[in-house]
Amino acid sequence: MRPTEDTAELGQLLRGGPFHLALRAALAARGLPLHRVQHRLAAQGIKVGVTSLSYWQQGARRPRHPESLRAVSALERILELPDGALLRLLAAQDPGPGPGSGSARPPTRSYRALFSLGGTVERLLDGMDLPPDGGLHSVGHHERVRIGPAGELRIRESQQIVRAHRDGVDRYLAVHHGDPGCDVSRMRVTAYENCRTGRVRCHPESGVVVAELLFDARLRRGDTHVFGYGIEDGTGARSGEYVRGFSYAGGQYMLQVGFDEAALPVRCRRFARGGPDAPRTGLVDLTPSGRHRAVHLVEQSVRRGILGIAWDWD
Repeated sequence: MRPTEDTAELGQLLRGGPFHLALRAALAARGLPLHRVQHRLAAQGIKVGVTSLSYWQQGARRPRHPESLRAVSALERILELPDGALLRLLAAQDPGPGPGSGSARPPTRSYRALFSLGGTVERLLDGMDLPPDGGLHSVGHHERVRIGPAGELRIRESQQIVRAHRDGVDRYLAVHHGDPGCDVSRMRVTAYENCRTGRVRCHPESGVVVAELLFDARLRRGDTHVFGYGIEDGTGARSGEYVRGFSYAGGQYMLQVGFDEAALPVRCRRFARGGPDAPRTGLVDLTPSGRHRAVHLVEQSVRRGILGIAWDWD
């Protein structure tokens, strides 16, 4: 190790954290640039990008997935640290803000608890090195869905306001599930405002698409961000419902479903559901407006679970 001042600071940080400062001090004490650390990890069969390593030492992101935690364990050996020194700091560090900050992380539900294909979504996310909860919760979400002349879901457009409940958040994950028979290779994700499209991952067998929407700046805890995006589909069979799952309670949600004049349903209803296998509750009939051929729902403060609109064709 490089002497005294660096090692004294490192010892203190290894005892009390936080993780990112301890990692930064260990890298400085060893005098190892990130690209060399990456090469040493790769030699052990561990793939971690220089960008991810940089984010970890800045505190912009924390390693959470199994492969990332394996990398941290290897870093302890590469940086000649006591076994478990960095992993212990990760386990002890509370990622949420203190009470009264106005940006505390709300209680959350996993994708698996919300959707029958939640496990597929989580597998697509694995290795993207993102916090399990994304670091964001919704303040307001206006969503418009358009149903085409054959009854197919043609496009969904979202305008969202989100708030960060951790520092360093710079992206949002959009999840889309196409109807039976859809072709994920023909779907298109478009960033409309205050974001740009990043990685897009698909699972053709289930029709699930996960897309990264990147912000131009990292949000601090408590910051809000407004952005819009759309997902063009139009590849599946005739659609019979549109649902939105909510991991967090709170925030306003508006859903509008518009129908083509050539394909008008005979009945529309809003509903709620506690989980993928739970019965529909809170059924309310909705009447499409004659001029715009659309129905909508507005929920001022959503609960964790599923909200949606279903319709019958005959």
